[in-house]
Amino acid sequence: MIRLLSKTALAFVLAFAVLGPIGAQTSYQTPPESITILFNAPPTPSVSFNKDGSLMLILERADAPSIEDLSAPELRIAGIRINPAISGPSRAGSFYNLKVKKSRSGEEIQVKSLPTKPKMGSFSFSQDEKFLAFTQTEATGISLWVVDLSTFEAKKLTEPIVNQVFGNAVAWLPDNTLLIKAVNPSRGEIPKTPSAPPGPIVQETSGNAAPSRTYQDLLSNPHDEALFAYFMDSQLMKVSLDGSKSTIGQPGMIKSMEVSPDGSYLLIESIQKPFSYLVPGDRFPYQIEIWKSSGENVKTLAEIPLDEVRPTGFDATVTGPRNVNWRADHPATLYWAEAMDGGNPRTEVAERDVVFTWAAPFSGEKQKLAATSLRYAGIQWSDDTFALLNERWFAKRIEKRSVINPSNPAAAHRVIIERSSDDLYNDPGDPVLTENEFGRSVLMRKGDLLYMRSEGGSPDGSMPFLSTFDTKTKAQKILWRSQAPYYERVAKVLNADATEFVTLKESTDLQPNYWLVNTRKRIAPLQLTNFAHPYESIKGINKELVTYQRKDGLNLSAVVYTPEGYDPAKDGRLPVLMWAYPREYKSATDAAQVRGSKYTFTRISWGSPIYWVTRGYAIMDQTEMPIVGEGDKEPNDFFIEQLVANAEAAIDHIEAMGVGDRNRVAVGGHSYGAFMTANLLSHTNLFAAGIARSGAYNRTLTPFGFQYEQRTYWEAPEVYFNMSPFSFADQVKSPILLIHGEADNNSGTFPIQSERYYNALKGHGATARLVFLPSESHGYAAQESILHTLWEMDSWLEKYVKNRK
Repeated sequence: MIRLLSKTALAFVLAFAVLGPIGAQTSYQTPPESITILFNAPPTPSVSFNKDGSLMLILERADAPSIEDLSAPELRIAGIRINPAISGPSRAGSFYNLKVKKSRSGEEIQVKSLPTKPKMGSFSFSQDEKFLAFTQTEATGISLWVVDLSTFEAKKLTEPIVNQVFGNAVAWLPDNTLLIKAVNPSRGEIPKTPSAPPGPIVQETSGNAAPSRTYQDLLSNPHDEALFAYFMDSQLMKVSLDGSKSTIGQPGMIKSMEVSPDGSYLLIESIQKPFSYLVPGDRFPYQIEIWKSSGENVKTLAEIPLDEVRPTGFDATVTGPRNVNWRADHPATLYWAEAMDGGNPRTEVAERDVVFTWAAPFSGEKQKLAATSLRYAGIQWSDDTFALLNERWFAKRIEKRSVINPSNPAAAHRVIIERSSDDLYNDPGDPVLTENEFGRSVLMRKGDLLYMRSEGGSPDGSMPFLSTFDTKTKAQKILWRSQAPYYERVAKVLNADATEFVTLKESTDLQPNYWLVNTRKRIAPLQLTNFAHPYESIKGINKELVTYQRKDGLNLSAVVYTPEGYDPAKDGRLPVLMWAYPREYKSATDAAQVRGSKYTFTRISWGSPIYWVTRGYAIMDQTEMPIVGEGDKEPNDFFIEQLVANAEAAIDHIEAMGVGDRNRVAVGGHSYGAFMTANLLSHTNLFAAGIARSGAYNRTLTPFGFQYEQRTYWEAPEVYFNMSPFSFADQVKSPILLIHGEADNNSGTFPIQSERYYNALKGHGATARLVFLPSESHGYAAQESILHTLWEMDSWLEKYVKNRK
């Protein structure tokens, strides 16, 4: 039964519950061997290419960190998490080995003289591609290294002085020197925690509405402010290949630095005071300056004020210059957008945003390049006669692409694509980019023809393709398409007519590997990598992309896994683990489209449900849970009834297949999937148990919007109440396992969400278990934490699902 609250009956806000003891600490546990083996499988290397694809970087990534590593001291301030020992991020991944492979010959070369305890990252080629830079995280900081690609020898260029607290920190100049954002050598000692507070913490509003989402890790006192200013304090430096250094410009709280294509100028954004206790650091005041590459300040482009007061809605934005960048096709020309509607999507204007340009030496006035009817979403450059202007409007799920002539701003735009951003079947794809003489990404085109890569959505699943797109006739010609039984997509186009390219090819049991394809010579594709299958124990499992209908006729889909050798006729029905994540749509047609492919490799991440196929379960993964609100209707006005209908249809189908036992079905999800799980247990008796990881359960704690809900609590109080599992904790009859990282950094999913929901469940006699993972954020990282999570989930499923009485 679905119980909804009418507006007249809503007389209070359920913002808190009575807290009580939630249990005791336990030691870390390990799941059964079949699950542990899969988790401990070696991670597949990452691959990246140089400009022409002749070289491949093979980056071997490190295993998950230990809980000891993850529990090292960190600062959680201004929406970022800092390792104070290194002036860098506290939770960044890294690579432990680097190889270079020559694509055509297949020769693989081990880079020599790498760091002794490698924790490498931030790889980048020099403009002439003779060198490769990377950073190395040491115990006391982050150092800069370089690889000579003629000798494949690595060399340390600096001591651990790189400041990676915020934004990019390393950039190449055209003369093969490096620009780095270094720790200011004069910043002094870290501010000490005061022995006593200097006074009360005061915030005050002067009557201006300042709606804001529920951000994590904000500044909360003057000491936090001092720490943020200390770790942001940076000095730009030039570093030569011999290791010599020179300072550039004045130090400051440098937010970002961008080198002009010709290397003559720098675009510098520096955070200014006053700071805020309401929004994270990327919304603090900042100054946009243009420097010469020598460090001389040429112009101040803008002084952007504190961004605390912004209209509501995903199409809202700031006033003044935003998205300031260098034109990729010019030596030194800036471009940016400015909102003409005050950043308010509810204001009706003919020109929503205007794009301006300003060319070196920045002595004249900015020039209007183009105007948009939707919200500006970037420009892809080609040359002075051709560029693509991108616009979008989230509220209606519309995206638009137009050809503009940069040399003639008065010329009318030529709209070439206007479509629903949710329409996978009719997605022409994204333009293929190539690199120009400045080493910048520009459109790969031949006259009016663009080259495009698309996911190739279809009723049979995704079949990616490479095509040309005629910008005058809007005709699309498929040059190459993935063929069953493989899922294959173009990773790198190697020549001007797109007849030679590298693909990433996989199938259900074929580990993704890179292949060289030549459609002109019609020779057999050449395999470039030979990464081994990491999951020998599940090579024989069955995988099927299934489609079925909701009771209102909406088409749905899921990927079903069953154990190796399983035969429904002989082996009977299995317990089922259904894993899902709801998504909102503005069109039932778009919502009904099949997403994913039955030919993708069965990849197992730390949070995957597929582990339990080794334990005798049928898995329904990527189970579609669309919530549709067409036209002026909002999807969330129908959230509960459509969510329930989705679940009913999925269970009916797995039962009709002869695979699933409808009396032994568990539902689970992470984040918004956890929110979904709790709602399904509140409003149905369909499930034997539920697993909810890192969710939010009381929407009144996120009153200025959540997920894709743009209305505030005060605009739609019934929606907030009715969508909150907390409101219906008294209706939960199935056992529910709640897991949450105690250091969750995701907006809206504060750990208190799980704590208060658990207490509400406990107060009404539900069967529930709450597990807090020390030091973990929204996604879990430490080996011990992940293995324990898998143990908790396995124990719950075995007790309440497989062996359900």
